[in-house]
Amino acid sequence: MSGEAEPKRRRLRAGAIAGVLTAALALLCCAGGAGAFFLTELGGGDDRLRLANQNCTGDFRVEITGEMPRMSEYGEVQLRNAARIIKVGQELQIPPRGWVIAVATAMQESRLRNLANPTVAGSEQLPNEGVGSDHDSVGLFQQRASWGTVEQRMTPEYAARKFYEKLRGVLNWEQLPLTRAAQAVQISAFPDAYAKHEALASTIVNALAGGAARTVPLTDGHVCDAAEDGLIAASGWTAPIPGDVGSGFRTEKRPAHHGVDIAARKGIDIRAASSGRVLVARCDPDRAGQLSCDVDGWPGKGGCGWFVDILHAGKIITRYCHLAHKPQVSVGQTVRAGEIIGVIGSSGNSSGPHLHFEVHTDGDRSSDGAIDPVRFMREQGAPLRSVE
Repeated sequence: MSGEAEPKRRRLRAGAIAGVLTAALALLCCAGGAGAFFLTELGGGDDRLRLANQNCTGDFRVEITGEMPRMSEYGEVQLRNAARIIKVGQELQIPPRGWVIAVATAMQESRLRNLANPTVAGSEQLPNEGVGSDHDSVGLFQQRASWGTVEQRMTPEYAARKFYEKLRGVLNWEQLPLTRAAQAVQISAFPDAYAKHEALASTIVNALAGGAARTVPLTDGHVCDAAEDGLIAASGWTAPIPGDVGSGFRTEKRPAHHGVDIAARKGIDIRAASSGRVLVARCDPDRAGQLSCDVDGWPGKGGCGWFVDILHAGKIITRYCHLAHKPQVSVGQTVRAGEIIGVIGSSGNSSGPHLHFEVHTDGDRSSDGAIDPVRFMREQGAPLRSVE
């Protein structure tokens, strides 16, 4: 990377009033026991998402020679192609979000293989890693004849450069959901197919480029683990609110607490943690079966209050509970990462203003699908500040 694009390391903030918040957060209640939290229609790790050993180093140099990381989904040759894609992005001073989009696109188009095509004269005589059959498309990005000569399109560095050049011309591409940005470049017959690769593409970028998918762009470089207040990490994630976690995930005292509680003042904006589609946006009935979310709740009342569930790429679901008012989004609506979906309140089973935040995998909205949000969000470069 050039000098002006050199990233800087940023330490996680402990918070100036951590001690006070710890005591206050300990009093918050929202799912304190096995029967304290009801969600109508709900019942009862994926290694690719676990980046604990892929720390954001601040040194994003990528090597295309030497030993490649080991992954069950892709082999050495494919990961070396991903490294080439990332390196070209660095040379063009494309921010890390672009690397994630480019790698995800090549995953969909060719499974990161440089493909020849029997209908394209001369392609099978050039170095290749397999054969495709999509019209006259060849190479990592399955680019057609208008993108260059056969030899050019089957040169990984040329193919990546052409992808980035076209991506750079897409209006506000960094703010778009990955699949929309990729589709704007590729014009595919399957425009939504790229989304499913976002999580693994971020993993690959982190493994090859020092955790770069965990950064946010700032005027003086890229900063590690700082995606909050509307800043979006290259992984496509942001913290739903800036604040400190007081009550954690399935602690010894609260084993049925399937999320975390983040303290905040009433009325603070809550943001979608990543792009996705709204599954639920409604009032959760309390223990008595009443839809009484327009008033502050209390411990033992039961229910999530006003809440939202969002389905993201990779079948990840995030949940946001105890909103002050009816959510600002509706079922079926597509939301962007960082889009405001509601405001902090204390509806439902709650003893004070806060956000109860959950992360679920495999599209499972039940407690069986819940994972630790602190760990997951840290791995996305959007850490929830913990004071426990």
